[in-house]
Amino acid sequence: MISKCFRHSHALTDSYLLYEDLVNQCKKSHQSVIQDYVMDSSTCKRYHEDDFDSRQSLEDYVSDKPDMVFAEDTLIFPIENLTKTFTEGHVKGDILIDLTVGSMVHHLFAACEFFKHIIVLKMRDRCIMELKRWVDSRTGAFEWCHATKLHVDRAGKSDQLEDKEGKVRLALQHVVKCDLNKENMMDPIVLPPADCVISGWLLDYICKNQEDFMRYLRKFSSLLKPGGRFVLIGCLEMSSFIVGKDKFHAFSYNEDFARKALVGEGFIIDRCETKKRTVVSDLTDYKGMIFIAAHKDTQV
Repeated sequence: MISKCFRHSHALTDSYLLYEDLVNQCKKSHQSVIQDYVMDSSTCKRYHEDDFDSRQSLEDYVSDKPDMVFAEDTLIFPIENLTKTFTEGHVKGDILIDLTVGSMVHHLFAACEFFKHIIVLKMRDRCIMELKRWVDSRTGAFEWCHATKLHVDRAGKSDQLEDKEGKVRLALQHVVKCDLNKENMMDPIVLPPADCVISGWLLDYICKNQEDFMRYLRKFSSLLKPGGRFVLIGCLEMSSFIVGKDKFHAFSYNEDFARKALVGEGFIIDRCETKKRTVVSDLTDYKGMIFIAAHKDTQV
């Protein structure tokens, strides 16, 4: 594994070189500029209802392929903010529950140092299979070396590349299928209350409207113990996205709505960061990224 990582490392000497490379790629890209383009979502598929190619999603949005232009938004932005949030010492404990789209794991690299158990909930068998392929170091698994390198470089521990991946794999031994339509999403399993819940892009993908967003947010919040922490990562003002040949619906919301939704569910916001989109691509029409870390008000 370590040799594979180093074969990719020439393109990722450090996060700043990565950023510069991505900007140059964007400038040279022949894809359409869509900052003001809104994709028609009337014929879109639904992430949790239709077939979703989790491997293609990883290749399109979080890989280290030369034509993958989203790294500044989908890799660097969440990694930087999660690292800051966890290293400040306010978010830690025994159990972290992750509710993130597809088979993404890069956002959890920062968490494995601060939680004894990470429980990953997935709605789709295909996503679970893709994730477990990497956890078990199977042939053909998606390579996360570029994300690992971003984490260790930020920590000033570039010599611990292989050790970091081992820690994440050890932490991700609890992958549970869930059904969001059930009162207990993990039925018949009953999970202990979590110290922290991370929702990465999932609310963007599964919600049709504001009522859906509030309903699912309330369900995710119920997984927390009193005073527990909630981390929201998402895209702002996105109506749809493309994976392979399929276009999927996305719920469009802005920062103000996200803030009010969390406060309405009894959360106190500790940190909120947004980033405007600079990516040139016709795969999706989001206008920016958002990261919110909050804690449950014990008085509610």
